[in-house]
Amino acid sequence: MTVKGLEVQFRSEHTEAPGLLSSADDVDSFIDALLNGRHDRNCAVVYSLDRPTLPSGYRDHELAVGVDRIARTGALTLADDENLVSKGSVDRGIGEYMLLGHVREFMPGSEIPIENVRRAVKEFLENGGRLPTCIEWQEEEF
Repeated sequence: MTVKGLEVQFRSEHTEAPGLLSSADDVDSFIDALLNGRHDRNCAVVYSLDRPTLPSGYRDHELAVGVDRIARTGALTLADDENLVSKGSVDRGIGEYMLLGHVREFMPGSEIPIENVRRAVKEFLENGGRLPTCIEWQEEEF
């Protein structure tokens, strides 16, 4: 299967021209950019170019990726037919991440080790935008 890749938005210039990820190395660079970037840009939205768009022209899904550079954790949500969030083993309360200067909340118990975040985004790329199975998921409650 040939993969078209992922579009990412986490920098102001991405509102006009989203970033593109087409390899596992690109995913690593993207996660590193979130970890090492500005504190108000530690969250991104990701769209698979392999999934169809709706008749309206909008994407039929959204993967949100947040990272915490201090705790070396992150959280994921996948909104499509369901609203799912990563399931972590530690509950530090509501995870707050910043997407282009706006707070993006992830429900308690959703933070996972950063390496698991990397693996999940790589799988999302490689499997054409389907739900990554390398991590556990739970229904989003808020």
